Amino acid sequence: MNSTAQLSLFADAPEVEAIISVVHEILASRAQPSAWELLAELDRKLGLKARWAVNDAMQRLVADQSLTQSQRAYLLDLLASEDWRNAKRGGESHSRVIESTVDALLRESAAYRNTASFQEMISFMARFKDYAPFNNMLVKLQNPSCSFFATQKDWDRRFHRRLKEDMRPMLILAPMHPVMLVYDLDSTEGPALPKELQEFAKFDGDWDPTRLFKTIENASTRDLIRIDKVKLSSTNAGFATISMGQGGMKMRIGLHDELDEPSRYGVLLHELAHIYLGHLGGDKDGWWPSRGNLARRAMEVEAEAVAHIVSLRAGLEGASPRYVSRYLDGDATLKMISLDLIAKVAGRLEEMGTKILGKRRTRRLSGETTEGTKK
Repeated sequence: MNSTAQLSLFADAPEVEAIISVVHEILASRAQPSAWELLAELDRKLGLKARWAVNDAMQRLVADQSLTQSQRAYLLDLLASEDWRNAKRGGESHSRVIESTVDALLRESAAYRNTASFQEMISFMARFKDYAPFNNMLVKLQNPSCSFFATQKDWDRRFHRRLKEDMRPMLILAPMHPVMLVYDLDSTEGPALPKELQEFAKFDGDWDPTRLFKTIENASTRDLIRIDKVKLSSTNAGFATISMGQGGMKMRIGLHDELDEPSRYGVLLHELAHIYLGHLGGDKDGWWPSRGNLARRAMEVEAEAVAHIVSLRAGLEGASPRYVSRYLDGDATLKMISLDLIAKVAGRLEEMGTKILGKRRTRRLSGETTEGTKK
């Protein structure tokens, strides 16, 4: 009996329905675990017998129209990955290597939430008016990197900040008036901002500039990720986005043009982590997974955990605990993050900073891969 016929024996088995139910629960919680983590959860809840029926269950799940397109893309990418095959063979997960480091980061972040500095930052953010979604969209169209905006009157009354000379306003719609003028944070001056907002992107320590050069070279030449220095607001250090195929590039990263080199490296690690963790969606060549349906809180914790691990091992110290503290939301967020993928991406980024890597693997339709030789 061939393997296809043998597997079909499990198509209607109780184990298949049980596996489908568990995976539905995982997806409903907004979690998108790695192959090792998913199989470990199935083992924990259903026992090792689930391994015999998991392929049939997963094939039914990827055809399940009750799932969203993002959820099905995640499952399809998982099934086509080398990680899935390794995990089924009993290969070792990466998570053990960095679990203690991530745990320490989360403990420091949770502790920071009880400090006066954290409360100052939260108080500052809470004093901004809640503008209608349409007005928020109008501001983003006029200034995509704007994080905080208010009217001249509100800047003065709420924050004791005054407008700088010749600052250009942004237009939003206002009740009983055609338009209202608002200004972003960088258009004002006055009392110092909360330390967390001033130094969230700052990295200091022993610095080897070749790490930044090699990481950029690997990302751009090998992974087709375009990296630019751009003018951004003072509270926005960088961004990652889809490149729309411009110049043959798959993704694009923008880094604040006024960052020093160590800080630029730390922010680059964070933005690359978003891509390699699959937060912007999967890649047709299988270079990174599809996990775009993960909750934003979990995305930010995962990306900053990667940046924290790699920068720490490179001799740099950043503000990761302060940054992560914004996104912690009890166990709900922690249950969504993937320690295994954090470890895997951290290892990849650390390697990218130490040597120029060879050509990437390209996934064929059959799931097989080809790989170039290293330079």
